[in-house]
Amino acid sequence: MLNIGLIGFGAIGQDIAKYINEGKAGNVLLKAVLVRRKDQYESHISDLFYDNEEAFFGLGLDIIIEAAGHEAVYKFGKRTLSTSSDFIIASVGALADDELLAELETAAKLTNSKIIIPSAAIAGLDRVAASMLQGVDEVKLVTRKPPSAWRGTIAEEKVDLDTVKEPICIYNGVARESSKLFPESTNVSATLSLAGIGFDKTKVQVYVDPSITSNTHQIFVKGFFGEMEVKVKNIPSSTNPKTGYIVAMSICNTLKNRTSSIVIGI
Repeated sequence: MLNIGLIGFGAIGQDIAKYINEGKAGNVLLKAVLVRRKDQYESHISDLFYDNEEAFFGLGLDIIIEAAGHEAVYKFGKRTLSTSSDFIIASVGALADDELLAELETAAKLTNSKIIIPSAAIAGLDRVAASMLQGVDEVKLVTRKPPSAWRGTIAEEKVDLDTVKEPICIYNGVARESSKLFPESTNVSATLSLAGIGFDKTKVQVYVDPSITSNTHQIFVKGFFGEMEVKVKNIPSSTNPKTGYIVAMSICNTLKNRTSSIVIGI
């Protein structure tokens, strides 16, 4: 059995804990959750929550999952890998920072630990990564989310979310910039970049779209292998519409693969 640590207990973290406790994430045990203040979780299992970083990282956890935003990747990524724990990252957009990515890779190599990036909100990453063996000419991501998913982001500076009547493109550029501009909404572009041709070559368009209720991602890839087009529609989380339920489900499937005799889709 693998001992699991979780950083953050928001919408994604709570769903991850639920799936683990229901036995849907393979032969793993949720050992600890790192939060800012453990007294806010008195109604939960008291000995599961930690606000003491030294105690949390001293538990000898096999895998630590980040579900707390870009800041947590910066603050705890190197420390996680330096303790020989594998590190599953939800806030992949942080890795658009080349310096941070290099730092984490170095730490992982020194301890023979792994940086694990789940498919999360998109599909087809296995094909994108495989296609790189013979070269890829173009990778493009088009992300569309309803107005409710953009509240509290810089999208509010570009469009009136209360009155928007038709789809509006609020960004047209490359993944490196989109990952930084929309840290909670375009982690998909970062994941796609790492699987494919990189942050500066992956094209990204971002839309506020009042005609939809799902968080929608379309991926277009063209290369030696042929062409690929994948479209996913994710139901937004009821507690955090910026993300979808599938993110926690994908992370738990990643955990399941670590202890399963049969692994599919790698």
